[in-house]
Amino acid sequence: MKEAADPMVYTEDGKSGKRPMHNMTGTWQGALSLLVFIAGYTAAIMEESVGHGFKKSIPITLAAGIIWVLVALGYRDKGHSLYFVTTAARHNLTEFVEVFLFLLCAMTFINTMHRLNVFNKLRWFLVESGFSYRSCFWITGLIAFWLSPIADNLTTAVLMGAVISNLGHGYDEYVAMCCVNIVVAANAGGAFSPFGDLTTLMVWQKGKVRLEEFPGLLAPAVVNWLVPAFLMNRRIKDAVPPRVEGEVAVQLLPGAVEVILLFVATVFMTACFHSYAHLPPVLGMMTGLGMLKVYGWKVPGKGGDASPDGDGDVPTRRDHALDIFKRLEQTEWDTLIFFYGVIMCVGGLGVMGYLSALSTFMYGNFGPNIANVALGALSAVIDNIPMTYAVLQTDPLMTTTQWLLLTLTAGVGGSLLAVGSAAGVGLMGVNSRCYTFRSHLRWTPAVALGYLASVVVHLAVNGFE
Repeated sequence: MKEAADPMVYTEDGKSGKRPMHNMTGTWQGALSLLVFIAGYTAAIMEESVGHGFKKSIPITLAAGIIWVLVALGYRDKGHSLYFVTTAARHNLTEFVEVFLFLLCAMTFINTMHRLNVFNKLRWFLVESGFSYRSCFWITGLIAFWLSPIADNLTTAVLMGAVISNLGHGYDEYVAMCCVNIVVAANAGGAFSPFGDLTTLMVWQKGKVRLEEFPGLLAPAVVNWLVPAFLMNRRIKDAVPPRVEGEVAVQLLPGAVEVILLFVATVFMTACFHSYAHLPPVLGMMTGLGMLKVYGWKVPGKGGDASPDGDGDVPTRRDHALDIFKRLEQTEWDTLIFFYGVIMCVGGLGVMGYLSALSTFMYGNFGPNIANVALGALSAVIDNIPMTYAVLQTDPLMTTTQWLLLTLTAGVGGSLLAVGSAAGVGLMGVNSRCYTFRSHLRWTPAVALGYLASVVVHLAVNGFE
């Protein structure tokens, strides 16, 4: 949940404006920028096929740099001021930094709790309680759906992903399916609340949909999650996660309960920072990280035997003292840098005028309903935040039902691809070994079926106009 900002759109003096200052889509720089983005994105998707240590962040980061150089060259060749380009670039960097620090804080908490046996304990409890793989699949999905309108879809996905990572250890296909389920559930859950996702917040703040009208998206959101969930459920073996041979009751390490409480307090504080103080949620997360660092500094190591973590490493006395910088080292940096590349690439294309041109073309030629559905699907490739903003600035003539449809599709369309939403990117950071672009792509047809079903339910419940 972030305060809605005006992405990538400024006038000559740097103040927010109604539309991009100059349309560069017809220039050679604009055409080359689009080709560079397509090439970089395609190369990132082929990460698993290339192998040999190739990371998805490599091509997309390179593409981002090339695109912004082309943006600057295009404006200079046209004799336009580069102040606009500088301001827009800094705005996009700010957007990335907010997401980057948010994810960094969430992953640090997750890694710390993992080191303190929190998720091993939860796994042991679920196994001892007799919950099957299928039961855990539905439990985590249900929690993700209802928690995301409160905590936001990114935090929810990262937390549930950590639970599944431990529970499905050794069952990679199960972990991948659960991650897809969590992404779909978290994004769907955030679609019917103005505070569940930035796109819903933007539409609400622009006055296109009133607060009391958002619950009308509950039924479509539920269908959006349940359709692919039922299809995936059939592939999950109806068995209980195996007990580890010789495993005794897992005990939480010293400080585990306190860290859990700190994490809950951080999530609550983040929501309050946004809802009441209108501050960026990342400030709440960073404040929580500061509290975690203070706690780690004040609590001495208590020694004692410790069970190894997932990598087979045994925590040391220093680990018991909650060495936060040690936990930061375990962050999935490739995923975070990849997200930088996506945000900067899309931001550069937005400055070139492509997003506004796409919005104008779609609504002018196909009408609101088809345009909303198509743009929602495109948000899986093009970040839904600038896409939604481009539509708001184009301001097509639409009824409340049609604005609700845009809110729904922009919110859940990102579930079509692993990199289509912050929730998916966050989960790739938590479960990078099992949950990849390709593992998500296997279930894209099922997610697409749920996407189309949610549109049909929306039109049936809220009216076809």
